[in-house]
Amino acid sequence: MFEGPIQDLIDELSRLPGIGPKSAQRLAFYIVKAPAEDARRLSEALVAAKDKVRFCTECFAVSEGDRCRICRDPGRDPTVICVVEESKDQAAIEKAGVIKGRYHVLGGAISPLEGIGPDDLRVQELLDRVQRDGVQEVILATNPNLEGNATAMFVAALLRPSGVRVTRLASGLPVGGDLEYADEVTLGQALEGRREM
Repeated sequence: MFEGPIQDLIDELSRLPGIGPKSAQRLAFYIVKAPAEDARRLSEALVAAKDKVRFCTECFAVSEGDRCRICRDPGRDPTVICVVEESKDQAAIEKAGVIKGRYHVLGGAISPLEGIGPDDLRVQELLDRVQRDGVQEVILATNPNLEGNATAMFVAALLRPSGVRVTRLASGLPVGGDLEYADEVTLGQALEGRREM
């Protein structure tokens, strides 16, 4: 539609996940209209992220060094590991401030439709950590969808022989939600996960 650098920018932006052609075009024109310094900072941030960001050798979360800040923190409980699908999930849980242990990032979830099987995830590395570090509890914090549940069940089955306590995040009704708007699956999970008061 356009020519030259603007079309190249639109094409590259549209390759990003969640960015369609219209959004890519809007972003491209925003960047072109922005002050040159803003565009330069954006390009420098992209290059720096690509050059400096790597994965922690212990938990596989994004890190600037060999080990992330959580794995380096001596105040963290190494006997508790919270297993998540991606680094962004770790960040969301960390923001809540309730996990005092460490994390393990699987790198996705089992999804046969997308060609992702158990061997594509960092499950063996988790099993090695559990055995090596004397882990007492593994919290499975995968997404509460079909792929996340399948992944959690698969990992739990592999951990069962080790004798480690395996728990799963509760799922159900959100705080502030109304019962009348909840679907049957959500209500069913909330009832199954009910606790004593």
